[in-house]
Amino acid sequence: MKKIIILFILLFIFILPAEAQCAMCRAVLENEEGQGAAKGINNGIVYLMSIPYILVFGLGYFIYRRYFKTK
Repeated sequence: MKKIIILFILLFIFILPAEAQCAMCRAVLENEEGQGAAKGINNGIVYLMSIPYILVFGLGYFIYRRYFKTK
């Protein structure tokens, strides 16, 4: 169990930057000077994308703890 926790922590430490824009958003935002809005859009998309994964992981952990709990 310790190996899984260490792996999970390392995955969060070594996150590579991801660009999650669709083709239309990228075309519109590339024309802007400074790229401030593009960075904001990228951060918002990645944030919204991560929430379902966190919820599924939490639910899976809860189910795991409930069924494999030692008595």
